[in-house]
Amino acid sequence: MGNNKNSISVQQQLLQILEQHPTQSFTYKQICVRLGINDPSGRNHIIKGLKKLAKKNSILQKTRGTYQAKQKEKYYTGFLDISSKGSAYIVCDDFKEDLVVIKNSHKGFNGDTVRFYVYPARGKRKQEAKILSIVSRKTHQFVGTLQQQNNTYFVRVKPSIAATDFYISEQPKQKVKDGDRVLIEFTDWEQTKSPQARIIEVLGNPGETNTEIHTILAEYGLPYKFDATIEKEANNINEVLEKREIKNRLDYRDVLTFTIDPTDAKDFDDALSFKQLDNDLFEVGIHIADVSYYVRPGTKLDDEAYQRATSVYLVDRVVPMLPEQLSNKVCSLRPNEDKLTFSTIFTLDKKGNIHNQKFCRTVINSDYRFAYHEAQHIIETRKGEIPAELSLSQSAYTTSSDVVQAILQLNETAKKLRQKRMAQGAISFDKEEVKFKLDDQQHPISVFVKTSKDANKLIEEYMLLANRKVSEFISKDDPKKTFVFRIHDEPDEEKINQLKRVIGSFGYSLNLATPKTTAHSINKLLEDIRDKKEQNLIDTLTIRSMSKALYSTENIGHYGLAFDYYSHFTSPIRRYPDIVAHRLLQHYLDGNKAPKKEPLEAVMKHCSSREVLATKAERDSIKFMQVVYMQDHINETFSGVISGVTERGMYVEIEGTKCEGMIRPTDMSDDFYVYDERNFAFIGQKTKRIYQLGGRVSVLVKAADPIKRHLDFTLLNT
Repeated sequence: MGNNKNSISVQQQLLQILEQHPTQSFTYKQICVRLGINDPSGRNHIIKGLKKLAKKNSILQKTRGTYQAKQKEKYYTGFLDISSKGSAYIVCDDFKEDLVVIKNSHKGFNGDTVRFYVYPARGKRKQEAKILSIVSRKTHQFVGTLQQQNNTYFVRVKPSIAATDFYISEQPKQKVKDGDRVLIEFTDWEQTKSPQARIIEVLGNPGETNTEIHTILAEYGLPYKFDATIEKEANNINEVLEKREIKNRLDYRDVLTFTIDPTDAKDFDDALSFKQLDNDLFEVGIHIADVSYYVRPGTKLDDEAYQRATSVYLVDRVVPMLPEQLSNKVCSLRPNEDKLTFSTIFTLDKKGNIHNQKFCRTVINSDYRFAYHEAQHIIETRKGEIPAELSLSQSAYTTSSDVVQAILQLNETAKKLRQKRMAQGAISFDKEEVKFKLDDQQHPISVFVKTSKDANKLIEEYMLLANRKVSEFISKDDPKKTFVFRIHDEPDEEKINQLKRVIGSFGYSLNLATPKTTAHSINKLLEDIRDKKEQNLIDTLTIRSMSKALYSTENIGHYGLAFDYYSHFTSPIRRYPDIVAHRLLQHYLDGNKAPKKEPLEAVMKHCSSREVLATKAERDSIKFMQVVYMQDHINETFSGVISGVTERGMYVEIEGTKCEGMIRPTDMSDDFYVYDERNFAFIGQKTKRIYQLGGRVSVLVKAADPIKRHLDFTLLNT
C-alpha cells in the first residue's frame, strides 16, 4: 500500500515538471537532475513512473526515452477565411498568424464564426486547427452560377465562399436557365452531402453590365431596391414647407447662397451662404440638408436608412441610402427652392480665424447651382463669365459680381484654413478618382483620373470646419456629453517602420518621435518624392501604413486631419452617422441630458462595417468597368507602374487610367525570377534585374475577364 502511495506521489511530481514546460521533452536523466535524484533506486522509480504515465496516455512519449506533457485541449472562437483557391484558414485574436484548417471546413462558409481546436505546433509549419462547430453564419445569401442537369439544379459559388456546390432543394419559382447568375439563400446542411439553398433572384447573364453590377451589390449584401412600403412612406412626405416650421427657424432665404457639386450630382447635401461684414470680417453659413426633420426614429424610413447606413456610388449608378423622393427632391438643396437646413454659421476674418459661431436650424433658398468646373473657372479668371462649353446649361452666362466676390473670398480663406491644418500636422494626400465616360449602353468609352482643384478644396475646407466645430462644441461642453465621432488612429507601428526602412534605401528618413513629428515628416516625404522615380512606391507604402477611419462614441481624435475632435455632420442624405449627429446636436441645443453610449456605439459599429462593404463594392464596380474598357485594347502596349508584388506575381497599374492587371512569374521569360518579400520585388537569378513596387514597366494586355474582374498582362522587356 505504501509503495502504491509513493508511486502516485512520483507520478504527480513527474506530471508537475512536464506541465511546467509543456513544449519541452525530457529524458529520465534530465528529470532526475531537476528532482535532485542520483541513487539507482530513485532513478528506477522515475523510469517506471514515466512508463506508467505514458501507458495511461497521461503524457506523450515523443521519441524513445523522451517524454513531454500532453497538450490540454483548449477551444477557441475565430473567423473562417477561405482563399480564392479554396484553402481554409482561421483568423483569431489569440494567435499572431492565421491557422491552417485541416481535413475540411466543417460545413463552414467564408466569414463564418467557428469553434475550433488547435493542434500542437510542428516545426516551422503554420499551426493547424480543426473546426468543431459553426457558432454563427456571416450571411445566408450567396451569388453563384446556376447549373442544370435534367430537372436538378445546383449553384456553383466562388471557391473563396465554399468548396462545394449548393443544391437547389425546391423547384425555382422564377424563370431560369442553365448558366444564369443567381442570388441564393442557404437553408440547410445537416444530413445532406451538399448545402441546400433556394433561389431568391435571377440576376441575369454573366458578363452583362447590369448582371455584374447587381452581382457586386448582392455579394456585399447591399440592396438596390426599396420596399414598396418605404417608397410609399417617402412619397407621403409633403414637399411644401409649413409656415409654422419656417417661423421656428433662422431665415436665410435672403442671404446669397449657392451649391458647388459634381456635374452629375442630384443629391445636394450642402450649400454655402456668404455675407460681407464690417472690419474685414465676413460670415459664412454652411447649410446642411435637415434630413433628421423628415426621417424620424421609429419609422420604416429610419430603419431602412440605418440598415443601409450609406449610399453606394457605383460607376453607372447610385444606390441611395434614402429613397429618391427624399435624396433627390425633398432634402436636396436644389436652386430657387425653399429648403430646411441645419446650419453652422461662422464669422471669419481673411486669415480664417473664427470670431463668432452658431449652430441652429434654418431655412434657405439657394440662388445658384454650380458644378466644380464652373466655380474653378471663376477662381482662375476672377470673373463671372462662364462659356457655353463649361456651362451646366450648355449656354454661356454671366454670374453676379457678388457671387464672384464670395467665391474668391471663400477660396482665399479656405487656403488659409488648409495651411493651418498642415501646420498642425494634417497629412496631405493628393486625392485621385477614377472616372468613366459611358455611352448610351453604359459601356465605358474612356477612363480618366480626376484630381482635386481649388474649387473642390474650397468645399472640403468648409465641410471640415463644420464637422470639426460641431464635434468640438459638444465635446468641450460640461458635463461631458455622448456624441458620435469620426476617428482615425495613428499609423500601424510595424508598417511605418517598414516604410522607414524602405525609404532609407532611397536616402529619405522619418522622424517617428511623436505622432506630430511623424505627420510632419510624412508630409515632407510626400513633398520630397514628387515627380521622382520612387514616388509611386513610397506613396503606396505610406497609404498602406495608415489606419482606417471609423465611427465611434469613444473619441481618440483624427490623426490624418490632425483634429482632436471630428465628426461627420455634412452629408446626412448619404451617411447615417450624420443623421445621428444632427439628432444629438438638436437634443443638446434643447437642453436635454446625454443618452447612454452603448446603443449609439452599436449603431456606429454597424455604420463602420457597412461603409467597408460599400467601399469594396465601389472598388469592384470600378475594376469591372476598367476590365470591360480594356477588352477593347487586347494586344495593345501601355506604360505602367508596379502597384503590388506578391508571391503569385506582380500587379501593374496603367498610367492615365489606373487599370490594374497581373503579370505572373511564368510570363517573365527572360530569366528565372525570385520573389523578395522584404523589398517588394522580383529579382532575376542571372541578370539580377529587379522589378520593385513603384517601378515603371511596359506591358502588353494579354487577356481581360470581366466576370472575374481580372486583367492579365505580359511584361515587355525594355
